[in-house]
Amino acid sequence: MSVGLVHREANLVPLAIGLDEVARLADAVLAAEGVERACEVSLSVVDDDEMAAMNEELRGIAAPTDVLSVELERPDEAPGDADEPCLLGDLVLDPAYIERQAREFATSPEDETRLLVIHGMLHLLGYDHETPEDRMRMEAVQERLVRDATEGRVAPFELASHGEEP
Repeated sequence: MSVGLVHREANLVPLAIGLDEVARLADAVLAAEGVERACEVSLSVVDDDEMAAMNEELRGIAAPTDVLSVELERPDEAPGDADEPCLLGDLVLDPAYIERQAREFATSPEDETRLLVIHGMLHLLGYDHETPEDRMRMEAVQERLVRDATEGRVAPFELASHGEEP
């Protein structure tokens, strides 16, 4: 299993971590979920205005957000030859928003970005947090992956939920 990244950057605020680390985190999520098929993920780095427009189009919320995930194929359901990569989906990150959120939650932009890459990848694999049960399931996996990715620097449950209720 490995992830191939197709990267598009459309803003002046750079992502807090490098593309090699994004790929490593994505691979860690795929490995944790037992995905053996190669996957391709599109990564877009956008500004607040573009994120707000995308968030409104996709979710009906006219405001920027930290990450959006647009699932295309699931590795176990993707059509075609099993040797061909699965087109997993699109991850869209807004580093300016992430930096503000990191300050709000007293973490670093790097660790917040790590969390959001993991969170977004889990969404691409079908996880969600629409019900309390789904949220608990997703956060359990996310917590372990964030702890590993940040070498224990981040309290994953508090960071993952950011104090929100489902």
